[in-house]
Amino acid sequence: MRVKMTATTIVLLLILGCTKEKVPERFYPRNDHEAYWYSLKQADLLSTALGKDWLEAADKPFENQINIQLPYQEAFVLSPMKPDALGYRFDAKRGQKVLVYLQLITNDTTRVFVDLFRVENDSLKDYRHVASADSSLQLGFEPRKNASYLLRLQPELLRGGNFTITIENVPTLAFPVAGKDKRAIQSVFGDPRDGGKREHHGVDIFARRHTPILAPTKAEVRFVGTRGLGGKVVWLYDRKRGTNLYFAHLQEQKVKRYQMVNPGDTIGTVGNTGNARYTPPHLHFGIYKNGPINPYAFIVPEYQRPDAFTEDLSLLGSQLTLSKDLILKTQMDIRAPNSDTLNSGDLISVQAINHQFARISDQSGEIGFVYKRDLTNFE
Repeated sequence: MRVKMTATTIVLLLILGCTKEKVPERFYPRNDHEAYWYSLKQADLLSTALGKDWLEAADKPFENQINIQLPYQEAFVLSPMKPDALGYRFDAKRGQKVLVYLQLITNDTTRVFVDLFRVENDSLKDYRHVASADSSLQLGFEPRKNASYLLRLQPELLRGGNFTITIENVPTLAFPVAGKDKRAIQSVFGDPRDGGKREHHGVDIFARRHTPILAPTKAEVRFVGTRGLGGKVVWLYDRKRGTNLYFAHLQEQKVKRYQMVNPGDTIGTVGNTGNARYTPPHLHFGIYKNGPINPYAFIVPEYQRPDAFTEDLSLLGSQLTLSKDLILKTQMDIRAPNSDTLNSGDLISVQAINHQFARISDQSGEIGFVYKRDLTNFE
């Protein structure tokens, strides 16, 4: 689904079969938001001031995006008194799986439309609808290339509440050497080989000889044998992603051709066969699909998963008066630059809280971000 923005209208064109993401069927993009829009039109509510505000709110996430870095977690409020919507903008990498969990934490039956768009062209405000949350307000997908995404959240008219949202990015494959993690990787994709005549098309994971090599996903064994530089090798085919997984320099091969393996099954052991005979034992792991793919993001978590959300939410949604000047940041991120200063006596509203920051709006509706510890500077 592609979205073209005008001043107040989103034109949605459903284009099936063109997605560059792997999206489970339960998260296929749906027309729920548009169907609700049509029901409001049929009830002649879009001609009312409240209906027009809801339509304008649907545009808001495409114009005023909240830039975040994954993984991300916050509690936020959407007031039922005034139509509103949020848009979270983030980057995701090929090889990662992005998981979204939205939870209503107030006692209500609010229906929220949760839709994911891939950013096609910033300057044209061009977005493609790629996924929608299911009835449990969860969503998951795997990017087929590095890309930027926009997650839009909008409740029904006159509905709202307090929510928590968690957006995680996790590797799509399990680490292929038993008992090891990224610290065992000592050579990465693109490193020079043979004096710069060729590049390394995988990662080298060092471990003791005979350490089990594990299937990182459900796959079919396509080849078991000895081949040139790789020595004893195993090739797996990951049908889910259409990729070939290459395991080289094995000491032992524990599988047979055409065998199906599940995540965690032992397919061989670490060795130094082939052109690795003069190096310490290690696994060369590669991924291929129309050429070599950097496997690092497929097997290594980029960040630690967020802790359980246990923040004090007593100020969420409240209006407060500043007791002294306060510096705003451009994002809920310690690395983000400062953007502006609010003055003592200014009235603000607390829109969201996470582990370190609060998202606030001033009387003009402008959004900014402050350190949560500075919430003590309010009267």
